[in-house]
Amino acid sequence: MNKFLRIFLEAIPILVMIIAIPIFLDDYVLAGVYCLIVAIAFVVKYEKQEWIVFCFGLVVMIVSEYFFISTGVESFKRTSLFGVMPIWLPLLWAYAFVAIKRAVKILDLK
Repeated sequence: MNKFLRIFLEAIPILVMIIAIPIFLDDYVLAGVYCLIVAIAFVVKYEKQEWIVFCFGLVVMIVSEYFFISTGVESFKRTSLFGVMPIWLPLLWAYAFVAIKRAVKILDLK
């Protein structure tokens, strides 16, 4: 299988998450859907200690998004996390960290 197709397959959970945004208007329900998508993605394929990459991405993106919002760079209409951002957004970013890690491995970049 060529590298492009393998990377695309790794990105499918992210595409599903993005498609789900306008479908689930309740942020908490959407966050639950994201947790389910991430769990399924990890059941389908899990590499050693990827949960660390996921947790790192979750923490880093909560802090980063909060900083961007506090400086006025970003703002959100959906503000279910700390009253400033959607609760599901860091989950999306956290899984993106995992997908990026996998893409780098596929491309054999070190």
